[in-house]
Amino acid sequence: MLEEDLKYKIGITCIPKIGVINAKKLVAYCGGAEAVFKETKTALGKIPGLGDKMIKEIITSQSALKEAEAEVKFMEENEVNALFYLDQNYPRRLKHCEDGPIILYTKGSIDFNREKVISIIGTRNATVSGKGFTEKLMEELVPHNPLIISGLAYGIDIAAHKAALQNNLQTVGILAHGLDTIYPAPHNNVAKKMMQNGGVASDYRYGRQIFNKQFAERNKIVAGLSDVTIVVESAAKGGSLITAELANGYNRDVFAVPGRINDEFSIGCNRLIKANKAALIESVKDIEYIMRWTAEENQPLQTSLFADVTDEEKTLLDILKEGPENVDIISIRAQLPMSKTTTILLTLEFKGAIKSLPGKIYQLQ
Repeated sequence: MLEEDLKYKIGITCIPKIGVINAKKLVAYCGGAEAVFKETKTALGKIPGLGDKMIKEIITSQSALKEAEAEVKFMEENEVNALFYLDQNYPRRLKHCEDGPIILYTKGSIDFNREKVISIIGTRNATVSGKGFTEKLMEELVPHNPLIISGLAYGIDIAAHKAALQNNLQTVGILAHGLDTIYPAPHNNVAKKMMQNGGVASDYRYGRQIFNKQFAERNKIVAGLSDVTIVVESAAKGGSLITAELANGYNRDVFAVPGRINDEFSIGCNRLIKANKAALIESVKDIEYIMRWTAEENQPLQTSLFADVTDEEKTLLDILKEGPENVDIISIRAQLPMSKTTTILLTLEFKGAIKSLPGKIYQLQ
């Protein structure tokens, strides 16, 4: 039954030109992934934004389900997991990204929902200085025990993965292709080591041809998975700057390592800082200051700062301890009326315990 359910979840992504937004819309209107494939043409026609071509693809969707069956078989044979966007164990940070993937395929031992997650990105032509900074930063991050995200590419990416492994930090490589291969091939041995404390992930099915545009697309996941994105080195143009822009769009914190104005791979970082799109970082202390992180793992909840916290306030704070959340979800989980929930959230914001983000999202200070 689980395999059958997964077939329909994957099948949604196999519908030609479906797109993430339309796929999520279909699941919402139809009441589930399987229901999409069993819906009538008349009912599908009532869903806003679906054209005749898309409806025809859904009605005649046997090829999509066959592709999904092949993917399920590949997963079983290669110890690959699939996280559907409505699943409880789907990365909670990606749930807040409207364009977050429908399915995230993973391999390894990965905890996407740990307390602190950092993306380390930079040029493929990393300098000795850039690699050195990355290695030193990994050492400094050990007391925080974060999950380290990068793209397994040449340069800063692979330096971050290697340094994370050397410091026993969990690290995950986000791939721009299916999990049937590792690109670039020379990084295959590093990827195998990452399986023991992290792994690899992708929203692409196996066997897909690799196109350049896919590397830009996967940057959405790199940015969306993390609390913090750090650009170590970047030229005036490049994928790292795209990822930084995406992270800003997701209301995540971005840091950039400054460099000399004439250094080719400092230009991008300096411009991010100059445009107030990234905070300057020299060491882990800059992250600790801006993110209000302390080195103690499992630190007590911030409610301990307030002697007058009520039971209802504590309920909301416990929910937000798991990560940023939309006010609608907070209200449902707390089993409180929306008016009561918003009043309590405003009170907590005045106390400095939480802060509001765009999109009616709240998080702990």
